[in-house]
Amino acid sequence: EATLDLAERRRIRSAIRELQRQELERDEEALASKRFRPERGSHRQDDKENWPRSRRLEEGQQTALAALSRQLEAITDVEELTKLLRAAGEYEERKLIRAAIRKLRAEEIEAATLAGNVQSSR
Repeated sequence: EATLDLAERRRIRSAIRELQRQELERDEEALASKRFRPERGSHRQDDKENWPRSRRLEEGQQTALAALSRQLEAITDVEELTKLLRAAGEYEERKLIRAAIRKLRAEEIEAATLAGNVQSSR
């Protein structure tokens, strides 16, 4: 604002934009480095005491998820699956239940389509 020379104003604005762009790039790089840091699991030596217990918990969760998956295959009612979904607390459980609901709905749509095709052919 202090200068009346338009060319100089353009150079100043251009320099300001360049500084803002560089600052934005630095911020993005900082965010990316935070997002993609190696997991704490790579430093197992720091947490030797808790590692076996967490490993057992992880294996227990996998076993529970496998049992839930078998249970979901036996359920053929979307309403019942929806109730299970609302009661589920863990993300992985909800993920499995939602997949079972999608599978049932796809089967219902396929059955309705086939029934419609049979009706139209008669």
